[in-house]
Amino acid sequence: MAKKRQERTLVIIKPDALNRGLAGEIIHRFERKGLKIVGIKMIQLDDIILAEHYAHLVDQPFFPRIAKFMSEWPVIVMALEGLEAVNSVRLLTGETLGRHADAGTIRGDYSMSVQANIVHASDSIENARKELARFFKPEELFDWNCLDSQAIYAEGEGEEDDDE
Repeated sequence: MAKKRQERTLVIIKPDALNRGLAGEIIHRFERKGLKIVGIKMIQLDDIILAEHYAHLVDQPFFPRIAKFMSEWPVIVMALEGLEAVNSVRLLTGETLGRHADAGTIRGDYSMSVQANIVHASDSIENARKELARFFKPEELFDWNCLDSQAIYAEGEGEEDDDE
């Protein structure tokens, strides 16, 4: 049997979601989709990790506001795994600007903001690898067989010779 093309991606449940009591609902949505949690923890972000994570924004005038928002309260970081996990998570989270996100997405249902938009999700496989390494030590990520995986994927789905 050929190896499955599982991807891992990072999700940060942001301070606004925690303060609104939405963490459980958000985690539940990812699990209902069929994504497997392979790492999860609550952390407090500091200036060093924020400057690294938001390196593309650090020179922008609004960066101090983002850093304050993201470091004032704890966040939950999660590593999720599944076939095409990066794209699946992005579809579930919705457009970055919450008030423009489709109803039914996490941001579309719970956010009106571009900053207080409930979650961060990796935007590519490459960025997911970098972000997972930033927030998780290798021993904090688990390889395990989910008992219901046969109900999530059709037999043979995701094999290297899979045409879809």
